[in-house]
Amino acid sequence: MILRAKLIVPVTAPPIEDGAVFIAGNKIRAVAAWKDLRPQLREKVLDLGEVALLPGLVNAHCHLDYTDMAGELPPPKTFTDWIGAITAAKTAWSYSDYARSWLRGAHQLLKSGTTTVADTEAMPDLLPEVWEATPLRIFSFLEMTGIKSRRAPKEVLREAVTTIDSLRHPRNRGGLSPHAPYSTLPELLRLTARTAERRKWRASIHVAESTQEFDMFAHAAGEMHDWLKRNERDNSDCGQGSPVAHLARNRLLGENVLAIHVNCLARGDATLLAKNRTHVVHCPRSHDYFKHPPFERERLANAGINLCLGTDSLATVRRTGKSKPELDLFAEMRALAEQDKKISPEQILRMVTVNGARALGLGGKVGELSAGAIADVIAIPFAGKFSRVHETIVEHAGNVTASLIEGRWALPPV
Repeated sequence: MILRAKLIVPVTAPPIEDGAVFIAGNKIRAVAAWKDLRPQLREKVLDLGEVALLPGLVNAHCHLDYTDMAGELPPPKTFTDWIGAITAAKTAWSYSDYARSWLRGAHQLLKSGTTTVADTEAMPDLLPEVWEATPLRIFSFLEMTGIKSRRAPKEVLREAVTTIDSLRHPRNRGGLSPHAPYSTLPELLRLTARTAERRKWRASIHVAESTQEFDMFAHAAGEMHDWLKRNERDNSDCGQGSPVAHLARNRLLGENVLAIHVNCLARGDATLLAKNRTHVVHCPRSHDYFKHPPFERERLANAGINLCLGTDSLATVRRTGKSKPELDLFAEMRALAEQDKKISPEQILRMVTVNGARALGLGGKVGELSAGAIADVIAIPFAGKFSRVHETIVEHAGNVTASLIEGRWALPPV
């Protein structure tokens, strides 16, 4: 099959006017100008017209099972207030509620151009059935805590590993997600690091998300520290440095680790992350919801860190107007462009394509249109100027007009 379009945006190469993508099976065979492709009679040509073709988007952090909480939790005064609010909301939900919410979220991502998502699973019992209900490529990171339940770290990890070992799917896979430094014990972080390295798995963790978390670890003080101490958390791991330094001490930094949020940095944290080649995932709309300190993108980028974008959950996206927010990486791109006037549209696009692919160990396979890459392709309407290609993409709002995942139509052209 050959897809012809007004514009091809490979991401790893310059845009091509009146271009084409040649697909054979589930791979891309060639990307070129239409005049250079010279199709053979046996190849089906589909001219999509006034659209831009670009690689399927990579969402590097999501909570699909919280989708139906969209607009339900007003922005809190403090981060610990939000923890209490979402914990209370979850107690009223059944298995069916989580399943319905997960599937709704997957559909929202699909129609807005995501083809690969790193999802943190609070309800691993949903797997693998929900995998079968969506064409998305899913990295399911199994969430682990153990503080409230008083479960031993070895037991918590053993259960997650057993679940991952039971999952079999040609496109999807599991990973480990100790929830956050404050909600886990150091032993669980160390066990996760060793297991993920030995198994060649990805690991994901929320870290340095709030000033309260930063104060807890850097100063052994503050509302989060005192609240968790009252709930009998062993806080002897606090007061020894920043949350990022805490991960470094427990060896949970590395090329296979996705550090989510990283909103509060101490001196040396960016160097620590870069030295260990840890990936950082920023979630712009969630960041705005909590009114966190400004995200230090330039500092992290200048250190050489791979920066990606995620949607986080809809439980942490502000509701504007009458309609509820939806999971949408284009909305995250627009939010980042609004928050950060120094970043270029090209940089933003890379954060949801090649950078996200690299974080998930899929560099060269997804997140780009190139010979040999997997055929994940999306189309959006394009009537703008060629000179403003990347600006137009970042400004796009609304559904994609087509989505192809591994050479199969997930959303046929409209």
